[in-house]
Amino acid sequence: MPYCEVDRYQNGDKWEGVRLFYRRYGRGGTKVLLIIGLAGTHDSWGPQIKGLTGSMEPADDEAPPPRTDEESGDAATAAADEGEDGGDGIEVCCFDNRGVGRSSVLPHKSYYSTAIMARDALALMDHLGWKKAHVFGHSMGAMISCKLAAMAPHRLCSLALLNVTGGGFQCFPKVDGQMLSLAFRFLKARTPEERALVDLETHYTKEYLDEKVGSCTRRTVLYQEYVKGISSTGMQSNCGFEGQVNACWTHKVTTKELDTIRSADFLVSVIHGRYDIIAQLRHARRLAERLMPIARMVELHGAHLVSHERPEEVNNALMDLIKATKSTRKPEEWSSQPENASETGALISSRPVTVTMQTDDGGNAAVAVYNLLAKLQLSFLYVIAVILMGFEHMRNIVRVMKPVRVAAIES
Repeated sequence: MPYCEVDRYQNGDKWEGVRLFYRRYGRGGTKVLLIIGLAGTHDSWGPQIKGLTGSMEPADDEAPPPRTDEESGDAATAAADEGEDGGDGIEVCCFDNRGVGRSSVLPHKSYYSTAIMARDALALMDHLGWKKAHVFGHSMGAMISCKLAAMAPHRLCSLALLNVTGGGFQCFPKVDGQMLSLAFRFLKARTPEERALVDLETHYTKEYLDEKVGSCTRRTVLYQEYVKGISSTGMQSNCGFEGQVNACWTHKVTTKELDTIRSADFLVSVIHGRYDIIAQLRHARRLAERLMPIARMVELHGAHLVSHERPEEVNNALMDLIKATKSTRKPEEWSSQPENASETGALISSRPVTVTMQTDDGGNAAVAVYNLLAKLQLSFLYVIAVILMGFEHMRNIVRVMKPVRVAAIES
């Protein structure tokens, strides 16, 4: 199996290696690194692997042969032209982040952050011998991709951010009855069947799930696939989940990092489902706005897993980004709305739609109050989650400490 050792950590008195499980698909000079999100594994990129390479068969199970010093040079600083070797095809690599799937699960949340996982991705690129790559990330993977782009902009050909937020409070969805119910059921899920039911409602729109596929609904088909997938890889461990949640919660892209990305020589696509209840659309719009003029905002009719719900449209957007990079499209040309945008069903704009409020003292006060209420709302959801986890913990303690009744034995 292909593994890459990316780091080492101290576990008691000894140091242990951190290994990432990865897969490569397709062949060619165009390299694409896919970085998945929270609790996801490499195979979550299935529709994009198929769309970009035309095949779901792994290229091989062996690590690439080591290169000599003359062949490799300084991989961290060398620049590579698109398609310099390997022909005109596309080679894709996707992997399990630390804490999930077949990759190492670290014992403490301090071993998880988007910066640490961005260094994991860089180490994997070095392992593969990739000087540059198109980096596409989804959700938490998009946060990692942002850090990677700010950390080593010279290693990127382009950047695609799917269903992304800025981390921290932006990770919390809007509080309503549906979301509170989903949060409670997620925390209670103990089996693949229970987890699959929650995942479906958070990943897709109800309209998509209720579509007929043959004699049954898409919900039924996807439920069976989800249960099979979760059962084969196993439920994510508590350590891995808590670590990845910590990475999302502590993620932040600074103004300096945004300036670094904006001044780098690559184009950006921010792709988002309009009905995403996990990563709110307004945060993605705001990020795209801050990355102008190199960023294009693409809004699609879908939810958090828009890459599965609208795979053809997402794949078209990713291929457009690759083609624009090869044709050395100028940022102003890239971010402007194409003539055929209405034909694709996507809303593509150079400037994300924002709500404009008056800027006098009254308007500023209203904005401040609005922002405060938003934070209080997010804090409320956090408190609810903590209470639910605490309640579950106390119930387990009571169950363990409850005395066992023993029937009297008649003599």
